Amino acid sequence: MNLLEVFNNKIIQDVKSSLPEFKAGDVLRVHVKITTNTGTRIQIFEGLCIRIRNRSTGSSFTVRKISFGYGVERIFPMYSPNIMKIEVVKRGRVRRAKLYYIRQLRGKKARIKEVIKHNITGKNIIGVTQIAQKTSQHQNSKKI
Repeated sequence: MNLLEVFNNKIIQDVKSSLPEFKAGDVLRVHVKITTNTGTRIQIFEGLCIRIRNRSTGSSFTVRKISFGYGVERIFPMYSPNIMKIEVVKRGRVRRAKLYYIRQLRGKKARIKEVIKHNITGKNIIGVTQIAQKTSQHQNSKKI
């Protein structure tokens, strides 16, 4: 192992512990440090993760959102010091690693199913949050 590999592995170990576990299909909120003439500030970019590229320190992920009717994609280097925080807003269930087909979809077709964790068994249940709300209402009506 040469010196560059040791350095890269050290960077990965330091940053990887602070990154949450996410995959394509998840809705992410990325806090990015932006430097301008007036100073630095934190900008939040929230959208659907459509791709993760694993290449050691060259790893990156792509986040897509719709802004004012236009699709906006941004590629973030995974181990960049400018990324302050990554939050997973929702977990999505998809059957692909790269979600490039989302670019052609509009409206409700572009939605991704959400993974809901069941409280008791811990199993993943696929569905929309409304389904969980309906079942809780149904259980409340049985108690009365």
